[in-house]
Amino acid sequence: MNPKVGTLPALPNYIGGERVVSSSVRRLVVTKPTTGEGIAEVPLSSAAELDDAVARAQRAQVDWGNTGVKDRVQVLFRLKALMEAQVDQLARVITEENGKTLPESRGSILRAIECLEFASSFPQLTPGPLLEVSPGVECRSIRSPLGVTAGITPFNFPMMVPLWMAPNSIASGNAFILKPSEQTPMSSLELARLFEEAGLPPGIFSVVHGDREVVEAMCDHPGIAAIGFVGSTTVAKAVYSRGCGNHKRVRALGGAKNHLVVVPDADPEMTASNVIASVTGCAGQRCMAASVLVAVGDVEPIIERIRSGMAKVVAGRDIGPMISAAARDRVYEYLDRAGEKVVLDGRRQVDAGVPAGGFFCGPSIIDHASPDDAWSCDEIFGPVLTIVRCNNLEEAIAIENGSPYGNAAAIYTSSGGVAERFVQGASAGMVGVNVGVPVPREPFAFGGWNDSSFGDGDLTGESAIEFWTRSKKVTGKWTQSGAQNWMS
Repeated sequence: MNPKVGTLPALPNYIGGERVVSSSVRRLVVTKPTTGEGIAEVPLSSAAELDDAVARAQRAQVDWGNTGVKDRVQVLFRLKALMEAQVDQLARVITEENGKTLPESRGSILRAIECLEFASSFPQLTPGPLLEVSPGVECRSIRSPLGVTAGITPFNFPMMVPLWMAPNSIASGNAFILKPSEQTPMSSLELARLFEEAGLPPGIFSVVHGDREVVEAMCDHPGIAAIGFVGSTTVAKAVYSRGCGNHKRVRALGGAKNHLVVVPDADPEMTASNVIASVTGCAGQRCMAASVLVAVGDVEPIIERIRSGMAKVVAGRDIGPMISAAARDRVYEYLDRAGEKVVLDGRRQVDAGVPAGGFFCGPSIIDHASPDDAWSCDEIFGPVLTIVRCNNLEEAIAIENGSPYGNAAAIYTSSGGVAERFVQGASAGMVGVNVGVPVPREPFAFGGWNDSSFGDGDLTGESAIEFWTRSKKVTGKWTQSGAQNWMS
């Protein structure tokens, strides 16, 4: 089932507007998660190949940075139209390499298109303030490009997460080099094709496939001014430390262990359906997925609704597979360790008709867990819900605050006062009230706190303008004033 390297089509890099065959002899097989079959080979490029991409990007960025922002965003308008016309085709590529269901893939593309819409508004958002600070003297602030920027993105949203970064960077006048996940490299080449068809000049968007060697080279390269990263906390810390040590701007988003608090006055039907969707969507392989349900007091009827509803969700029919055998086996290992606390076992919730080589795992529930259990603390990154019980809201907030992560948290309640107490007390950058996947929409920025986030600024939303540009302050005097002061 697993073909050897050298037997499948090799994917190219995309550098300087050209599809370039990598000179690296190191390659990985890209696996189709639904069947376990190999579908392509991705090169693990060298630092020298990144050097070439940076050099070409630097040359192209000079003219692009001098192009007016209104002209720059015309490319994004055209890209938006192309993506809207090709949603189904693009969704099939994502599903092929990632395993998402087609509706999930389409949804991620529509969310990516929203990012394009936001970046297209930069002509209205980027003009800086101007003030006459003294008679005849004015000060103004303008935004200048950084130069060449880079993005390192994960497997779980192979088209959406790159478009959190690239449009904002490119609209700001930068060139952008993408290092996609080795597990889902094909979507990035679709983006390259779309940017090309939209009329983006060669060299402004590049794709360099690779592994740790390319990531470290990006962190070290003197020609790269800023790096956006989304992935695990371990790698986020390493990228942030190494990049900042080389005087780069770095915004690195890491892992998560999201807590959903349910109190007795929560609406049972809405809560149950919402929690189930949060746990099972994208097979739990998203940093915003529900991971720990903190049950406050007597909420047994709601928990039973959740359990019975999740038991009806079948992997291979309702949700897609895990990204790899290793990812699936990691979920299995946690279920093995949890033992009798497993009240819903996803290993038995797999459609009998799925291919034997697919990496499927159905939804699982681990109940009556301690806040200190491994399955309560670790990011499992699969369709697993751990239930922890407590007596009151203050205990629930303390449990949430005890996690080193701080990506997202949510509460289910009918009380505005309870909701506001949780909003104020939760140690998370994104908080939901009766919303299990509290992803902010533009112009609000995506990003967590604590071990879920490293660096200042944002990759998305209005504050992303500051991350992808640098401010220049201009003071000018054009008329002789009769008033005299120190600026005369």
